[in-house]
Amino acid sequence: MKAIDILCIGEVLIDFIGHEINTPIKKTKDFHRFLGGSPTNVAVNAARLGLKSTLVASCGNDGLGDYILKKLNEAKVDTAYIARMESIPTSVIFVSKSTTTPDFIPYRQADCQIFESFLPDEVISQAKIFHTTCFALSKNPARQTIINRAKKAKELGLQLSIDINFSERIWPDRAEAIQVLSDYLANDPLVKLSEDDCFRLFGETKSEDYIFQFFHALGATTICLTKGKNGVVVSDTLKGSFVQSALPISEIKDATGAGDAFWTGFLYAQLKQLSLDECMTIAQKLAAIKLQSLGKLPDAANIIELIQK
Repeated sequence: MKAIDILCIGEVLIDFIGHEINTPIKKTKDFHRFLGGSPTNVAVNAARLGLKSTLVASCGNDGLGDYILKKLNEAKVDTAYIARMESIPTSVIFVSKSTTTPDFIPYRQADCQIFESFLPDEVISQAKIFHTTCFALSKNPARQTIINRAKKAKELGLQLSIDINFSERIWPDRAEAIQVLSDYLANDPLVKLSEDDCFRLFGETKSEDYIFQFFHALGATTICLTKGKNGVVVSDTLKGSFVQSALPISEIKDATGAGDAFWTGFLYAQLKQLSLDECMTIAQKLAAIKLQSLGKLPDAANIIELIQK
């Protein structure tokens, strides 16, 4: 029995989310503080679903870092591999509250200070899934650490995973991003990306066929493309294509973190060895719950029951 279900490596930071919905950042008067970072959200969501999650990350040895550790410990995420930087502050991102893809302004500091010593072989060997993000791969030393340790994870038999949450604000050099992604995708990770991610990565709209062929060619067997109100498509080189319509939602309160909730649900279902169609359904249900909540997933005790119905 492995001690870690999902090993998340990447950014931990503070999201300051605007109080007024669908208001641009330049006009937002008040912001509320939340624990943030895509792999952080996945680790927290996974713990909420009863999985054993470990986060490998870095934050400042400051008040915001204290807040991060407090929230992670409350969520029962393993924080043993989170480093505290003495001279580099915690990263923060200002985010607009939005019913669609939110606007954001990043102030990156400690989040990329991830070194190979943080991820010894014995920790990787205890995990089932090795998960990271495009955001985390955008800057060294985190980038090289993750690429090197991903190869070891593949050698040790882990299932790799990545959220290609590309943004030119985080990673201005698209060609470099594609090269680094190709290094990671050579390990055959489960891939999650959205239409918005693809538009930003390629600088133009691409067809589904182009997107799937492009990332399959880099080494990924299973690719999940989220399309907002137009649903989800999964392409698998062994099992074929799967399409699902979006679940109806009466009121969207906050889209921030919905993609992370979706992917947590997908990975949860993968660990339960469910079919790709079932993985998509559970992922959509968890995302729907998040879309109807501000900040983190709600504390409802029956959240597992809700997504398994």
